[in-house]
Amino acid sequence: MWTEFLGEYGMFLAKLGTLALFLLGAAVFAFLFYMRARSAGDERLEVRKLNEKYEHMQLVLRSAILPRKAFKQAVKELKQKHKAAQKGAARPERRIFVLRFDGDLRASGVASLREEITALLTVAAPGDEVLVVLESAGGTVHGYGLAASQLQRIRDRSVRLTAAVDKIAASGGYMMACVADRIIAAPFAVIGSIGVLAQMPNFNRFLKKHEIDFEEMTAGKYKRTLSLFGENTDEDRAKLREELDETHELFKTFVREHRAKVEIDRIATGEHWYGRKALELGLVDELRTSDDYLGAAAQDAEIYEVAFVRKKTLWERLFPPAIS
Repeated sequence: MWTEFLGEYGMFLAKLGTLALFLLGAAVFAFLFYMRARSAGDERLEVRKLNEKYEHMQLVLRSAILPRKAFKQAVKELKQKHKAAQKGAARPERRIFVLRFDGDLRASGVASLREEITALLTVAAPGDEVLVVLESAGGTVHGYGLAASQLQRIRDRSVRLTAAVDKIAASGGYMMACVADRIIAAPFAVIGSIGVLAQMPNFNRFLKKHEIDFEEMTAGKYKRTLSLFGENTDEDRAKLREELDETHELFKTFVREHRAKVEIDRIATGEHWYGRKALELGLVDELRTSDDYLGAAAQDAEIYEVAFVRKKTLWERLFPPAIS
């Protein structure tokens, strides 16, 4: 009797636990879905006037090193300068819009870049300048091709475009940089890598060794060339090589169109160079950091940093997309 009772009681607890787990899972899923929908679309354009940042830094330092009387005089002169500017023309003689692009393999920053460019083109005019502070080691062809096309929109509107490379603009990163009217780079910035790369492991022998069958069906002779799990042939490799060569030629043509003075066969070897050598090869126009460029420009230009900020949803924070 007791054995039968305990058995039935155990089954009851098991069913109750299963129901509780199901309800808990449903509640968690509903919460995540709610938070995803609630936080989606939380995006905004942020604009910061960098002149104010530089002036604040200057005042802080002056307050520390100048006598009290001299500091008060400096503050007075700054206020007079601001009043004179307000009484002058509504539009300054020179404006610089600063964009920052920190690239990854997928060029995912292009989502923000396109919004930033769309926004600034509503106010930018010939005579203005856009400075793109660029850092990228490259990635997918289609991702960086789109990013470069976004920068081309600026030039198409007759707005001067300058690219600043403090650390690296290689492969797809240089594809973006070469669109600019002028490229400045730090002396030890990595520049170039005008080439195309494809690589993948192949597990076919491992599968055969462990007697694991792998089936792959395609429609179209070249729907897939090299495979992760199938047996690759010389024909597959030759087709991929053909595709790589074609992409490389497109890359070379793109660079040649935007940097006519370079010896394309000399620089399109996949090599990279540091800033000083890149200057000799014509890949960049000046050795200079973005900080130095903006600091000097702030003396006679209004500088605005533009950033499109999109808050990641809870779903995206918990389940970030895999790198393709």
